[in-house]
Amino acid sequence: MKKINKLLLGIGVLGLICSSCTTKEEDLGSSNINISTPVLNETDKWLRDNYTTPYNIEVSYKWGPGKVDLNRYLHPPKIENVRPAMEAIKAVWVEPYSQLGGENFIKNIAPREILLVGGQNINPGGATSVLGLAESGMRIVFFEVDNQDYKNKDQLIQFIGTIQHEYIHILNQRIPFDEIAYRNITPSDYTGQWFEISDAEARELGFISAYARANEHEDFAEMINAMLSSNKADYDAKVNGITSTKAKEDIRKKEAVVVKYYKDNFNIDLYELQELVAKNVDEFTK
Repeated sequence: MKKINKLLLGIGVLGLICSSCTTKEEDLGSSNINISTPVLNETDKWLRDNYTTPYNIEVSYKWGPGKVDLNRYLHPPKIENVRPAMEAIKAVWVEPYSQLGGENFIKNIAPREILLVGGQNINPGGATSVLGLAESGMRIVFFEVDNQDYKNKDQLIQFIGTIQHEYIHILNQRIPFDEIAYRNITPSDYTGQWFEISDAEARELGFISAYARANEHEDFAEMINAMLSSNKADYDAKVNGITSTKAKEDIRKKEAVVVKYYKDNFNIDLYELQELVAKNVDEFTK
């Protein structure tokens, strides 16, 4: 009797399963994911041809709130300011590295995204603002895109200084430098309060800029940025104008380290890169 009951139970379960299998599927409706081909405006096409296709770099300027710090008052740039910004970056950053490092240098070692922001990124307290950010080596953020005159040489150099500086951090992630040896050149004057003195005062302590005092990583990047922000004659005049003999010697020691880093690891003559960047700045601001 028990065997019969078990048999009947098994048949009933099987019938229930089969009944479920034959139930008509519910209509879930159409997908909410937009898979249509986006319409590209002329700026988008230019960015695709000059950055996405040749260098695998996405340029984002039509971004939502998830792209930036929600605690800051930030907004996308005006579309008419996007191409001038990226033309300047291409002329002063992409082309010099590509010419000396090879056409694939930027493609192989680069942020995968450049994010453009229209206004200022002011730090709490208002004492300082952030001109640019490098996020895990994958994204570089430019602020104040709407505030630039790209034909003004000083403004152009400061603007491009964002990517010149942040790009060094990306190179350092790929090939680190000797942090301890570098820090020991000027070990006692690094500080989180770097902004309390001027660049000229920082040079008298052996740092090329005030921000270089933040830590050895920023110091390393600031040294290279300073060299790529002027031709060699102007850079030498700035260093030679330092009153302190020791500070001048310390900066020259740091200069030797960064020059060797470029030559040994990327086979790039930093002095040649310096002159090429200066030449492109002059041509772009004519």
